[in-house]
Amino acid sequence: MRIEQLEYLAAVTQHGSLRRASEQLHISQPALSEAVTKLERELGVTLLDRRRSGARISQRGGELQQYMVEVLEAVDRLRTAAGDQQAGHPVVRIGTVSTATSTLLVPAVREFRGTHSGSTVEVLNLQQAEIDQGLREGILDLGLVNTLAGDDPPTDLVSTTLVHGRPVAVLSAGHPLTAYDEVTPDQLRAEPFVAMRAGYLMHRFVHRLFGQDMPSVSYTTDGAELGKIMVAEGLGPTVLPDYSVVGDPMERAGLITYRPLAGDRTSVSLVLRQRRQQHVPRAVRDLETALLSLARAHRNGSTGTDRSEPNGSR
Repeated sequence: MRIEQLEYLAAVTQHGSLRRASEQLHISQPALSEAVTKLERELGVTLLDRRRSGARISQRGGELQQYMVEVLEAVDRLRTAAGDQQAGHPVVRIGTVSTATSTLLVPAVREFRGTHSGSTVEVLNLQQAEIDQGLREGILDLGLVNTLAGDDPPTDLVSTTLVHGRPVAVLSAGHPLTAYDEVTPDQLRAEPFVAMRAGYLMHRFVHRLFGQDMPSVSYTTDGAELGKIMVAEGLGPTVLPDYSVVGDPMERAGLITYRPLAGDRTSVSLVLRQRRQQHVPRAVRDLETALLSLARAHRNGSTGTDRSEPNGSR
């Protein structure tokens, strides 16, 4: 059971319909309905009478309503007390698929800490679906995900493109394929391959790149950072967005390098996501601003990515 579920149910009761409650809460109606349904399944009772004319609290829900109100009031008191004790010391939680960590995320956190020395930034390495869900549930404040051209963004989250790039072959220093200006899929097929696990965008892209004739996958891992370490240790090449490799400490130190994929013109983007809400805490806004500023500098001063402006609605 989550506090958000009780708050959602209270909003439906107040506004008389799932649609109006979802508009007030700035979440999608299906997400709101699913949250209430999960609560009903957990409690084993029907809390809402859903009708075409709207939704209202059920008889059994009405019997439990006072208990739910007491929980929400206790949570409000707890939040108020915590706010009094922790004023100026917020925790900002950002989920990432471990991409552009060195080029954008770490510098943004460093810049953020310069003006929020008492704050804490909690970075969670997650898959894209987990990040989107964490944003919807209020567990995360911001999320960094990769997308391919043509991917539809979730309509219940705000998506802002930070940088565009292309997938590249990531190689260890001295690997025989570094002798080539471009690397072909056939050349990669002949190598032990470091693949991203299912749930990461590069897992999906690699299946698109190789089609039915996949390379012999010797290793799978979670996220770009572990993938680059495995490449640097000579376990085999991998494929990652170029903005995840260019400027990385291992690339600057000469431990890894990259080559374009011959014949591939796929566009991949780094996207910042957050939930729709009327009030965004200052600390979250400032970390977002730092990411946007660094992304702009990255586009204007780096190679390997194009220089398009960020897009997305606020």
